[in-house]
Amino acid sequence: MKLTRRTLVSTLTGLSVLVAAGCSPQSNKQAGVGTANDDKVVSVYSSRHYDTDEELYDKFTSKTGIEVKLIEGDADQLIERIKTEGKNSPADVFITVDAGRLWRAEEEGLFQPVSSSVLKAAVPQNLRHPDGLWFGLTKRARVIVYNKDAVKPSELSTYEALAEPQWKGRVCVRSSNNVYNQSLLGSMVESEGVEKTENWAKGLVSNLAREPEGGDIEQIAGVAKGVCDVAIVNHYYWARIAKSDDAQDQAAIAKTGVFFPNQEGRGTHVNISGAGVVATAPHSENAVAFLEYLVSPEAQKIFAEGNNEYPVVEGVEVEPIVAQLGKFKVDSVNVAAYGRNNPEVIKIVDGAGWK
Repeated sequence: MKLTRRTLVSTLTGLSVLVAAGCSPQSNKQAGVGTANDDKVVSVYSSRHYDTDEELYDKFTSKTGIEVKLIEGDADQLIERIKTEGKNSPADVFITVDAGRLWRAEEEGLFQPVSSSVLKAAVPQNLRHPDGLWFGLTKRARVIVYNKDAVKPSELSTYEALAEPQWKGRVCVRSSNNVYNQSLLGSMVESEGVEKTENWAKGLVSNLAREPEGGDIEQIAGVAKGVCDVAIVNHYYWARIAKSDDAQDQAAIAKTGVFFPNQEGRGTHVNISGAGVVATAPHSENAVAFLEYLVSPEAQKIFAEGNNEYPVVEGVEVEPIVAQLGKFKVDSVNVAAYGRNNPEVIKIVDGAGWK
């Protein structure tokens, strides 16, 4: 778990929690954590590991005078931490990537509902929890990367088509353990039903060029090297490589293209990074103000530039490399369905033999 320069000092040992090192939980106020909403602090637990997010926190503090105290770590680790800290947790906001991880936190009862006209107006309905438990902050599209020498864009159409016989031995994808793939299948279950999703998973597995290995960057490398002709990845990994000065990276970009699937149907699957106010937040008003700032045009532009993601707010510019990919139709299914359908997805991938 990364402790940053704004870290709210705390120590987690087994199931014992001491908040504000050297003090008991009852002494939060004296330790500078505070318990009243008028305290000028908001404690953020985040699994986003992008240095550019620091600019967001600095600008929020500059505008409001509210200090951001930050703890970074793995999403599951932070969820367990908040659970273990219980009512004494200093956490006000939990930020993570992927709606599936937000669902995990939701299932643990870690969020409180937020009623904010600012958030409702800024975040499209399909990118936030129906009951206001969490809100999308950025979008990431799950696209098809293809080898330009082996595939013409006209040969591509949908995710579903990758399970057809013509793609036998030509597909790369990372493990089904990855939450990005689980959320993709969760959206399919919502739109197409269990049976069609099962058939697709089985067909995809039978078309793999190799057993799943590595992350999305490794899938792109596989396509560039001719190990496979197509791969399913998040768009920003391709954009990240495209912005690299490394000659090998530039060679990979020259050999690959990006295709947005399902444009004639439901649209391309998108996921989010998102955040919610923790149920036991000692500074809930500051937490809501923080979330409202994160969906402001200024903050959305910083998000977009920081990790080549798409803003959730309409009208905010994207990175030039991402803009070159063009506009696309987005699947309108509510991202909350990804986590809700996750138990069924696990059964599907196990049955398909997707490692």
